[in-house]
Amino acid sequence: MPELSLKAIARHVGGSLSGPDRKVRSVKPLEEASEEDLSFLTLPKYLSLLESTRAGGVLVSPGVTSDRLSLVVVERPYVALAKVMPLLHPPRRPSPGIHPTSVVEMDCTLGRDISIGAFANVGRGCRIGRGTVLSAGVILGQEVQVGEDCLIHPGVRILDRCVVGNRVVIHAGTVIGSDGFGFAEEGGAHLKIPQIGIVALEDDVELGANVTVDRATFGTTWIRKGTKIDNLVQVGHNCDIGENCILVAQVGLSGSVRVGRGSVFAGQSGSVGHIQIGRGVRVGAKSAVTGDLPDEAFVIGHPARDHREWKKSQAGLGRLPELRKRVAELERRVEKLASRPAKKES
Repeated sequence: MPELSLKAIARHVGGSLSGPDRKVRSVKPLEEASEEDLSFLTLPKYLSLLESTRAGGVLVSPGVTSDRLSLVVVERPYVALAKVMPLLHPPRRPSPGIHPTSVVEMDCTLGRDISIGAFANVGRGCRIGRGTVLSAGVILGQEVQVGEDCLIHPGVRILDRCVVGNRVVIHAGTVIGSDGFGFAEEGGAHLKIPQIGIVALEDDVELGANVTVDRATFGTTWIRKGTKIDNLVQVGHNCDIGENCILVAQVGLSGSVRVGRGSVFAGQSGSVGHIQIGRGVRVGAKSAVTGDLPDEAFVIGHPARDHREWKKSQAGLGRLPELRKRVAELERRVEKLASRPAKKES
């Protein structure tokens, strides 16, 4: 197991060390860490745990102090954590080679140092870049292109002619390039429209487990550079998801949605098809987007609307029981007044 000094860690993350230098071997939460562990404080609500932690060192933000702990002070501890963890917990990759139970069909181009696991199937005419890992049970259709240093986890299916860039990670059970949902209705029957396009994943994309990305009817369904997609997400045919977007678990996007760079869809949110989502948009959890959104919009609700309007309506919704009682009381007063006999004019 690797061992690093806190000074080396501080240099690596661009921070400074406050307290004695020590060597650490792993990363653990504050309540579990021992003297051989590095820990982290990313949220103020956990500040009280500094008093009891036994960690050898802690990643903290400026202004956090301790009389007994060694602190690595950085502007953004969570970012520093992401940079340190691969050093102390390097990813395990299988040795290069092709497992004897796998099938590699004709006319494939295989780069150096690739690994193809047990019962994987690589279709005719595929191209696999240097250092890429295809885990057990992975299936590549015909003429699939996978770039360099990719990690394709067990049971992934990448279907005919789809393209995967460099340093892409795809987790178990994901399907890339299944048919888009396209049908034409005639006489009560649904006629399938052939889906003849592809899916393209650009560099540094990561897809979670059991994600489905449909191939385009024509052209390409795009997942652009650096985008990260959580488990159980559905991306419809001909979508174009911009660079560095985040789609959280159970998001569903209908066909031909364009999502601008850096946008975020929170868990279980989704959209209708054929709309334009601007850059830097935030869509709240469980929201349904039914129309175009401008750059930097922040929407929530069903249908989704500006988050400030939604908060006001929710505040009013919470007062409905009280308002109903007040209205009922006013109605009783009105009825009582209406039932009084009219005064005679003198």
